[in-house]
Amino acid sequence: MQVLYGVAKRRREKIRLVAQVRETLGCHRKHAGRLMRGRPPSLDRPFRSRERIYPDRIIRILESVWEATQHLWSVRLKAALPLWMAWIKKRWSLSSEEERLLLAMSPATIDRRLGPYKRRLSRKIYGGTRPGRWLRQTIPIQTESWNVPEPGWTEADTVSHSGSSGSGIFAFTLNQVDLFSGWVEMKGILGKGFEEVVPACDELRQGMPFDQKGMDTDCGEEFINYKLDRWCRAKGVKRFRSRPYKKNDQAHIEQKNGTHVRRLIGWDRYDTQEAVDAMNSLYRQEWRLLANLFLPSVKLANKIRVGSRIKRVYEDAKTPLDRLWDSGKGDRDKLQGFRRTREGLDPFDLSKTVEGKLEFIWKLASRAPIKAAPATVVRPKRSKIVLEDYAAPPLFLPHRDSYMEQIRKNHSRDKFLGTS
Repeated sequence: MQVLYGVAKRRREKIRLVAQVRETLGCHRKHAGRLMRGRPPSLDRPFRSRERIYPDRIIRILESVWEATQHLWSVRLKAALPLWMAWIKKRWSLSSEEERLLLAMSPATIDRRLGPYKRRLSRKIYGGTRPGRWLRQTIPIQTESWNVPEPGWTEADTVSHSGSSGSGIFAFTLNQVDLFSGWVEMKGILGKGFEEVVPACDELRQGMPFDQKGMDTDCGEEFINYKLDRWCRAKGVKRFRSRPYKKNDQAHIEQKNGTHVRRLIGWDRYDTQEAVDAMNSLYRQEWRLLANLFLPSVKLANKIRVGSRIKRVYEDAKTPLDRLWDSGKGDRDKLQGFRRTREGLDPFDLSKTVEGKLEFIWKLASRAPIKAAPATVVRPKRSKIVLEDYAAPPLFLPHRDSYMEQIRKNHSRDKFLGTS
């Protein structure tokens, strides 16, 4: 084919030859073109493919572990395998060789072998956050990278569960993440007024294994209000806020919104107290323990500029509990209690319970169609403004030939050239 491509004179003939090579090799047309113009392959040694090191049984086990860990990133999944290995061997009766292969698998290999099973959600919904107008000038804006040496500095946000419509009252998830350790706390609320947000913030603060020192939020009215401001002053929590419509100012909590709430609950509408109670039963029990005790997370250590690119260097993946314990900070009694709790828990049973509760929560989603408001028009009548139902008249589109004929009549050649 390279010889035929080299002697071909016409471009159409070369395109046909490239198309044949692309169909035969199953590659992209650009790659096929480079092969045709490149150096002829050596025929002394035939092409050989390396046999796969990891058998299908190891990949099936890895897939089950990946699903039980709520689809961790490969680097975090590799760090979680030694932590989960005691329970993995109980479930699948691993031999010493299979255990060695599973622990020796690199993150890149994990990504390749799990590629057929990864399905990422792409649907997004516009949030229901409105910028608050109170107390903005008294709350400092935090735009620099957080480099905190101790736990207690958190970012907070609300995730709406409104489905395809933001009308009426529906459920929200109040989400908080500790910037030092990655510890996550969540609570479901019905509506996002200060009557719901302030008690939820107090409950999340009491459940943290460290003292909350600061809270960084967006400019939504659920956070920028006097009630929450008085609560923060009473508890000694410093306030920070991001710039309006700049989500990257709160990159940590925005990431947790996707991995710990959206992937878990989904995008359906929940507008009943029963659904909120079911969410809190999941958040405050199984999901809280699974996310903070068994799922490792990575933390950015440094950024290095290499030419025009920035290379990010991360610390070793650890669970939030291990990161707090190794730092020697936080409430040691609470942390010791969490460590004893982890020793007596089976993460696979925990993940199975999470899946069961999610099935129950999904059944509580609101399926009733939401009626759209009728179109209205404002008409002045006797110095009063009256709202009336209005239906727009059908738009008349003339035929193209008659339309062009009318243009020719209105704009003759002399008029177009400027001679008349």
